[in-house]
Formats: sequence, C-alpha cells, structure tokens
Amino acid sequence: MADHLQVLATNRKAYHDYHIEETFEAGIAFTGTEIKSVRAGSVNLRDSYAQVRDGELWLINVHIAPYEPASRQNVDPYRDRKLLMHRREILRLFGRVQEKGFTLIPLRMYLKKNRAKVEIGLARGKRQYDKREAISRRDAAREMARALKVRERE
Repeated sequence: MADHLQVLATNRKAYHDYHIEETFEAGIAFTGTEIKSVRAGSVNLRDSYAQVRDGELWLINVHIAPYEPASRQNVDPYRDRKLLMHRREILRLFGRVQEKGFTLIPLRMYLKKNRAKVEIGLARGKRQYDKREAISRRDAAREMARALKVRERE
C-alpha cells in the first residue's frame, strides 16, 4: 500500500474469524455529514459485511456515528452504503461469493488522497479449531520472543 494512507478503522475481529483469500479496494458513497464523522474516526466495522445486490456492491451494518454539530442533517448510523467499484470487479466478486463458504468482509477504512476507501476481503470462515490453533501459534511466538529477549540481556 501507499505511504499516504490514514487508517481510520480496522476490523480486527475479521482476521480472527476468517481466512482472508484476497483483498480489494472500493470507494464509498456517503450522504450529508457522514464523511465528517469518518474523518473524525467515528467508524465501527465489527459485524459488518458487503453484499452484491442488483449488480451493485453494498456495505451493510457499518456504524458511522452521527456528526454532532450537524444534528438535523444526520442519517441512520447503520444505513447500507453503496461501494464504488468497476462493474467487472463487482461481477467477479459476485461469482466468487457464490462459491461455497465465501463472504465479503470490510477489513479497514482509510483515507487515500483525501478520499474515504474501504478494503474488502474475500473471506472464508474459520472453524473453531482453526481459531484455537492461531491463538496457540501466536502464544508460542510470543514466548519465543520473550525467551530471546531474556537471552539477549544475559
């Protein structure tokens, strides 16, 4: 990725619950004061997903907090938001999502050249034992790092 990204929100739970096969970048169509809340970092990607409807890509269940100074012009914080991608890419994603077990998960939202973008991951759900295995691997790596640190001090 480019150096000039300002990450506004990450979906850490996505990496825990899914195997990410491929990632895509999409723009987001906002209305009213939503972009001001996004720039302030008032975004929550947890439990959200993307879906193809009528040949268009939609971001569902993303919470963007209402922008306080413009209380009258605010919209529903959980409304579905249209994602902006080339039609060919959307159709390709739709084909992949039709395969068994694939879903589209937003991984992070960021500003790129002053435009809000979302990174979408083509993901396959992890089984419970996969999650346990990942946790044990992470713990083992942490223990090794700790042991190396202690050895370096000696």
